[in-house]
Amino acid sequence: MIKVFDKKILFSICGIILIFLLFFTIFQENQIMYTNGSELSNKKIGWGIKREKNHKRPDVGKENAELMEKYNGIYIGNEEKKYIYLTFDEGYEAGYTEQILDVLKENDVKATFFITAHYLNTAEDLVKRMVSEGHIVGNHTPKYLMSGNYIETK
Repeated sequence: MIKVFDKKILFSICGIILIFLLFFTIFQENQIMYTNGSELSNKKIGWGIKREKNHKRPDVGKENAELMEKYNGIYIGNEEKKYIYLTFDEGYEAGYTEQILDVLKENDVKATFFITAHYLNTAEDLVKRMVSEGHIVGNHTPKYLMSGNYIETK
């Protein structure tokens, strides 16, 4: 059984911890920086790669490389390890997606499918299959946002 003296010490320690957590929370909120859209850059930076000879890493340009570094982006995988990244552009394909998904599933391989809003609206079952089988599904064309369209899986 806890003695009354021990209970007072226990409550005091809990109170100190709560005060510390409250102070820490308030201090962290003060560290948030707010800005308005007029302070953000809307400078257009093209994306592309310059092909190099002898299978060397392509050059994405100084500005793109700086952005990738700043935001911990990945644009080309590890040069030391031999990985293959499979990506498919969907929306303009010739009807092979179901076969591609079958082959990927048979070989336990995951890929990334970049789809258009039109593709989502016309091939929803295939997109659901992509998601349910563990593939990544990305938006092919950012300027055509797929507002109102989403895939829900269970």
